[in-house]
Amino acid sequence: KMLRRVLFTVLFMGALPSLAEVSQGHISVVLLGATGDLAKKYLWQGLFQLYMDQVSSGHSFTFHGAALTALEPGQRLMFDVLKKLACPPDESPNRCAVLKDQFLKLSQYHQLKTAENYTVLNREIETLLRQEGLKEAGRIFYFSVPPFAYTEIARHINSSCRPPPGAWLRVVLEKPFGHDLESAQQLAAELTSFFREEEMYRVDHYLGKQAVAHILPFRDQNRQFLDPIWNRHHVERVEIVLKETVDAKGRTSFYEQYGVIRDVLQNHLTEALMFLAMELPANVSRAEEVLQHKLQAFQSLRGLEKNSAVLGQYQAYASQVQEELQKAQDYISTTPTFAGVLIHSDNLRWEGVPFLLTSGKALDERVGYVRVLFKNRAYCTQSETLRDAGQSQCKAKQIIFYIGHGALKTPAVLVSRNLFRPVMPEGSWREAVGQSDLHIFGQPLSDYYVYSPVKERDAYSVLISNIYHGRKDFFITTENLLASWGFWTPLLDSISHQPLRLYPGGVENQHLLDFEMVNGEVAFTLAEPVELLNPSGLMPSDYRTIQSKFRQSPLVSAWSEDLISQLASDIEKTASRTVAHSGQFHLALSGGSSPAVLFQRLARHHYAFPWKHTHIWLVDERCVPLSDTESNFFSLHNHLLQNVRVPYFNVHPMPVHLNQRLCVEEDRGTELYAKEIMALVANASFDLVLLGVGTDGHTASLFPRSENGLEGAQTVVLTESPVKPHQRMSLSLPLINKARQVFVLVLGKGKHDITTLLSRVGHEPRKWPISGVSPSSGQLVWYVDYEALLG
Repeated sequence: KMLRRVLFTVLFMGALPSLAEVSQGHISVVLLGATGDLAKKYLWQGLFQLYMDQVSSGHSFTFHGAALTALEPGQRLMFDVLKKLACPPDESPNRCAVLKDQFLKLSQYHQLKTAENYTVLNREIETLLRQEGLKEAGRIFYFSVPPFAYTEIARHINSSCRPPPGAWLRVVLEKPFGHDLESAQQLAAELTSFFREEEMYRVDHYLGKQAVAHILPFRDQNRQFLDPIWNRHHVERVEIVLKETVDAKGRTSFYEQYGVIRDVLQNHLTEALMFLAMELPANVSRAEEVLQHKLQAFQSLRGLEKNSAVLGQYQAYASQVQEELQKAQDYISTTPTFAGVLIHSDNLRWEGVPFLLTSGKALDERVGYVRVLFKNRAYCTQSETLRDAGQSQCKAKQIIFYIGHGALKTPAVLVSRNLFRPVMPEGSWREAVGQSDLHIFGQPLSDYYVYSPVKERDAYSVLISNIYHGRKDFFITTENLLASWGFWTPLLDSISHQPLRLYPGGVENQHLLDFEMVNGEVAFTLAEPVELLNPSGLMPSDYRTIQSKFRQSPLVSAWSEDLISQLASDIEKTASRTVAHSGQFHLALSGGSSPAVLFQRLARHHYAFPWKHTHIWLVDERCVPLSDTESNFFSLHNHLLQNVRVPYFNVHPMPVHLNQRLCVEEDRGTELYAKEIMALVANASFDLVLLGVGTDGHTASLFPRSENGLEGAQTVVLTESPVKPHQRMSLSLPLINKARQVFVLVLGKGKHDITTLLSRVGHEPRKWPISGVSPSSGQLVWYVDYEALLG
């Protein structure tokens, strides 16, 4: 009854709308999750703003808060929020008090838990309208609930809470919309079975940020200036950045599932990218045209590769996850809290222009901006003081859509004065006067034309207004959503186990997260300091990722691809150091499948390797002709030697094939190889020996209970393998232990059992030959991937 009295007062007594306008009909707004965080912080305020803006529009409203909480406590919680609603500063206190009072009286709470609850809500809305003689214009259902609840709520609305024919339905959905392409497709399919595409409004609140919302209108209104320069010939790069000083504390359960790319880049920053990269439609206020052009822009994006991104994680994150999610002390999180991603578009306008998307938590400042930096070919001979600095052609030329916070603390559009004076809509944006001594991107504010909104509006207020007006171009369509996930999912899959750059957080990050673009890839500019990863500082500074000990020797561990990359780098560094010191580098390499990937990496990515001064030896060889695919030398030749410039005389295959016979003792192949080593390698001490480990604990071709090679004076031996080809030639354990450095590479789940066993056993080479590897005066380093280490 109270609600009816208020409706009557608002419609007929209060004279806010006229009777003629009333005929536009009634709108019921249902906020699901009415007592949750998002509703408390933004949504109720946005709905109140809608009511204030539209109370005279001819529509009447009722607002229905709904949640799972029972009626009385739910009502209490909801009205506690409503009492704190605020009017904008330019609203008169009297009108504010009246409107707030009316809004409270037009709002009521419902428990929506069962199918019956939805039927009752529908009956209440219909009864109220019938008694007041009002026509229903439409219903808005705002889903401020977790996505797992969407399908059930959608089913209830569709079956028992739709408005009657002739009235519209608008269903508002909050992110996350899936976790990857597959889950987004599944969620989209479920929702499509209950709602038509035009009924769904997926919210990305960044599209309501005033600076982001103005990108398309700005491009449209300044076509005369931008048409000649909005392309690859003039734009140097585009940066889309969202930095936060807060960390993920209190939200780690969400963050562990999503990470920074899913949380911010796949949606907010990608949407801003679309507004910049898409072709301008003839009419930017036609939603269908805008959405069509956005889809075309998605289709022209070049696929992302693993090296398109740099990833980081602030140092305290791991312990926050352990604490909040009750994880074990040795739990390793591979969730990025910082990402820098390089994107390219293959359409003609943007070919070759780098688009950099960057976001992170625990950074040095809170700021968001979209920055278009133009190329500058000018060189000014006279000093700046002699000319009008603001107009100087030598200064950077840029357009910045400043989203908020940071130095300016307000949304703004900035255009370099040496570019053009932009056209801005007078009613909604005004030029900032009284330039302060602030600097933006190294330039005083006076170097820019600066515009800020006449009236600052919260993003949710803007979006709720657009829902009311049915403006679909401010929302994410199903096609748009799937195009975005289709673009990001391959990258997310490829980096799911990538090692993360650890950073301390805040201003302490210094230059740790700076990255650079080289040949279409991105990489951190600085090497990762070992202190961050290993506070005790015991490890050599060349190693990164998990650093600890394995069998009392340094351990380097990562996912296999990153481990191989690290190992290749460490071999190159050892080679360069050794050549600089002694003029040549003696490298002994094992056969098998694991090193093949390493050989390819060395050949394709290490152009500075001193191959000219490197001698390549074999650790072991199978007794087959060197041209046989089973031969270790054949694999080495295929994957490495034919792709690098090693002098012919520096390559030393094992002499397994002499006198047209294979590994016959009388041919003395082992002695020949031993003599060659003695003649060329100082003290028969290799600079670096690379070994692997068999599942039985063998290394090189030294097998458990081998009769030769585990001890004694012989340096090169013939051995027997339990698998074909049985006959092998191998360096002996005593010779291997004379090396200056020995690297042991262990890859794959199949090696988990032997790795675990080796972590426990002592020096027992007769049982496990690898346990006898212990360089007498050199260093042993283990390179073990996570699958072998953790199973």
